[in-house]
Amino acid sequence: MIVLKDILYKVAIESVHGTTETAVNKIEFDSRKVEENDVFVAIRGTVSDGHDFIEKAINLGAIAIVCDTLPEIIVTGITYIQVKDTNSALAFMASNYYENPSRNLKLIGITGTNGKTTIASLLYQLFKKAGYKVGLLSTVKILVDDIEYKATHTTPDSLTINKYLKEMNESGVEYCFMEVSSHGIHQKRTEGLHFEGGVFTNLSHDHLDYHPTFAEYRDVKKSFFDNLPKTAFALSNIDDKNGTVMLQNTTARKLTYALKTYSDYKAQILENQLSGLLLRINDNEVWVRLIGTFNAYNLLAIYGTAVELGLDKLEVLRLLSELESVSGRFQFIISNEKITAIVDYAHTPDALENVLKTINDIRTKNEQLITIVGCGGDRDRTKRPIMANIASSMSDKAIITSDNPRTEDPEAIIAEMEKGVEPQNFKKTISITDRKQAIKTACQLAQPNDIILIAGKGHETYQEIQGVRYDFDDMKIVKEFLETMGK
Repeated sequence: MIVLKDILYKVAIESVHGTTETAVNKIEFDSRKVEENDVFVAIRGTVSDGHDFIEKAINLGAIAIVCDTLPEIIVTGITYIQVKDTNSALAFMASNYYENPSRNLKLIGITGTNGKTTIASLLYQLFKKAGYKVGLLSTVKILVDDIEYKATHTTPDSLTINKYLKEMNESGVEYCFMEVSSHGIHQKRTEGLHFEGGVFTNLSHDHLDYHPTFAEYRDVKKSFFDNLPKTAFALSNIDDKNGTVMLQNTTARKLTYALKTYSDYKAQILENQLSGLLLRINDNEVWVRLIGTFNAYNLLAIYGTAVELGLDKLEVLRLLSELESVSGRFQFIISNEKITAIVDYAHTPDALENVLKTINDIRTKNEQLITIVGCGGDRDRTKRPIMANIASSMSDKAIITSDNPRTEDPEAIIAEMEKGVEPQNFKKTISITDRKQAIKTACQLAQPNDIILIAGKGHETYQEIQGVRYDFDDMKIVKEFLETMGK
């Protein structure tokens, strides 16, 4: 049990009805999980409003309610804390409840449209190789040193973040690398956390189903850097036109990285092959196993972060050369018939263009490039024709298919994508609704030395259709088809 007033530190309180001296059990924002003597925080979500469940929470045993609007009926014996913003209140309360665990390790936040998972995961890998106990909060998984937990959101809710950070404290973790999404920042999930540094990757067309404008999407990302403490560092990709915007108002130490622009951390691609990259980073050459210009940026961000955290520069270069690609990020296999199948999470126009550009830079043009692409349902619809346009114009053959249709009709999504295919690309573009059939068709069309790119789902091992998740692993499926077809 903990006293209510002790977990309200830094919360912007507008009024209190009742006593804050009461002992509370735990914090909940899901009324279904409330137990005796809990604090219930009423969050206004995109689907439901926690304020509608205050009465239910009290009936289940809640002793205190945190809300931004007081209910009409005030129940005697219950403490009501009216706050300015319940999302912000939850974030600070969660940090206080778990004894501010982010202050007991070095927490680095990585934000941007593309590259977050790769950078966070590879930083985890690098620091593990350097001999440290490390934590990871990513889209793919949550790691408390060697213990793995399943991730459900890019940026988990405040209670989940602090719960795992506390576990990291107890396990002796020294560094934690965390993906920070625009949703997470906007919903104040990162408030109350102490960051040692922040990294900006890039900004492109994404999440406009959630953010009304691109300007808001950009400004939400920027607010993460605005709120970094003076003691932190802010490392930004200034080859991206929004890279300098991120640094405008931060009080953190400003650092830059780039391939094309003068910067603190600079890289040059000397060789780009399917087997890896030869890079010159700040006058030192290093061979790495990752592929493509986008990974040169990722590796440069990793190098800069590791150096800013105190690792030896030459040791960091040695460790970079040992890093292996992240699951579902330019993951490839080569069949017995020399057909290369690449699986990549590219689900934004910018990411898809980067992957296709990388493949086209490496290939000899004597082979076909067959791209399979879809767009998720219940998400940003404006990118659908753009994705199809990129796939059809940058490939020899393009197959438009389903991604995760969720509650939408997959054929309606495909129809919206097809609108982006230009007349000169009609003949080389086909639509196959069933994703498995689309992968099979690509394997049937492929000849020796051809390349198949399966974009959009990457590490995901499911396909979500009408609220049901079915087992679906792009890499596993393409591997089986290539083997059974003798390719």
